[in-house]
Amino acid sequence: MLTLGIDPGAASLGYGFVRERNDGSLESVKYGVIRTKSGTPMPQRLKLIHDELVDLIDQYQPDRAAVEELFFSRNVTTAIMVAQAQGVVLLTLQKANVETAEYKPVVVKQSVCNYGGADKMQVKKMVQIMLGLDDLPRPDDAADALAVAITDLHSYRFHSVDPV
Repeated sequence: MLTLGIDPGAASLGYGFVRERNDGSLESVKYGVIRTKSGTPMPQRLKLIHDELVDLIDQYQPDRAAVEELFFSRNVTTAIMVAQAQGVVLLTLQKANVETAEYKPVVVKQSVCNYGGADKMQVKKMVQIMLGLDDLPRPDDAADALAVAITDLHSYRFHSVDPV
């Protein structure tokens, strides 16, 4: 099973493809970020996110996708921009007929680190270990997207098991 994890953002949107092998181990297939320039009008930035995401979906054909839910404490302007990017992501995934789940940041941290208050470095280190990466995944948005994909694979496996 191949899952696409996404950490939404208007300036830097993280993505990560994680495959669960037949033996249950996980491997990173591809990860990175979709970047948009801050001076570019928002409609053009959203189109770029959409177009690049469509290309990634077409190239890798994920079975599922998972998107981190938004969490903001202060900056309303940033929250609105990220929410717009998240809306484009969700629409793009639905138009591509990719089954999609959403996860709160605390759930992602609990899934990857067994601690909902884990910091970014703890998450990156656990993603590195779980995926057998030689180096810490960078940038942070891509590492977060890989963590979201791992969370989705764990959740899907748990929910798809028939009760005894």
